[in-house]
Amino acid sequence: MSVSSKSSMRGRALNQAIAWLAVTVAIGYTVPTAQQPKPRINPLIAKLIAGQPALTPTDWTFIDMEHQPYLLDRLQTTIEDLTKKKTPDGRFSTAPIVRVPLEGDEDFRFAVKQVLDMGAMGVVFPHVETRAAAVEAIRSMRYPAQRGSKIPEPAGRRGWGPGRAAAAWGFPVNEYAFQRADVWPLNPDGELFAMIMIETAEGVKNIDDIITVPGIGAIFIGASDLGVSLGVGPPVANGANAPETEAAVQKVLKSCQAAKVACAYPVLGDANDLKKRLAEGFKVVLVAGSAGRVQ
Repeated sequence: MSVSSKSSMRGRALNQAIAWLAVTVAIGYTVPTAQQPKPRINPLIAKLIAGQPALTPTDWTFIDMEHQPYLLDRLQTTIEDLTKKKTPDGRFSTAPIVRVPLEGDEDFRFAVKQVLDMGAMGVVFPHVETRAAAVEAIRSMRYPAQRGSKIPEPAGRRGWGPGRAAAAWGFPVNEYAFQRADVWPLNPDGELFAMIMIETAEGVKNIDDIITVPGIGAIFIGASDLGVSLGVGPPVANGANAPETEAAVQKVLKSCQAAKVACAYPVLGDANDLKKRLAEGFKVVLVAGSAGRVQ
């Protein structure tokens, strides 16, 4: 083949490429990339990723099943109502986060499995006092690692039954179970959020050990139980803690900040109290009396 023929062929190929590019621009076609990022559907996690605090009721809904009846039919109705308020792109408008009724030294695995199978996007674990209990909390939220998993530990113990939760989230079963239903930030693609409650003197004592457990989304300080544990009573009506309780709160907050783990707190006072706690560095806040608390 002559040099002129080769040049002519190259010219035609170049013209075809230019024509194809013009068409793709005209019709708004996007050239696929190797891997498109998955849209984030949990607004609590989305806020933390963006460096913003996550508050009730706008970012998450606190569903209390510890001091209120453990009624799964009521939980199902609550989550069904929230699924009807999803944004057009499939995101929950507020993340359903459930506090289970079992404490850190009790076998809470069955309760965690049931609330997650209903479609909850996170679990609050009360009265955690040891690292071992925090590890079991994370394990209860994870499915067992599949062959080739890049994040096998802490080894999951959640039983298989994802159908209802997958439907609530709007994903096929396998996508829900193997790509979405894992704890963040351990799994960057995970949409489940684990909150470990520190609400006793023993929990405060062990905080630097507890906070090293991979998969913890936030350490949630239970100020009322903490004050009672310390023998000085719960906060007063405006949310003010006794000096001993406040010292313990600040110790836990400092540990969270050093470990770069979000710290959560229940604001019982007014707007000034909320402003104060946000300024101190609390990243997840339960605003007392807000519509984001389901009792």
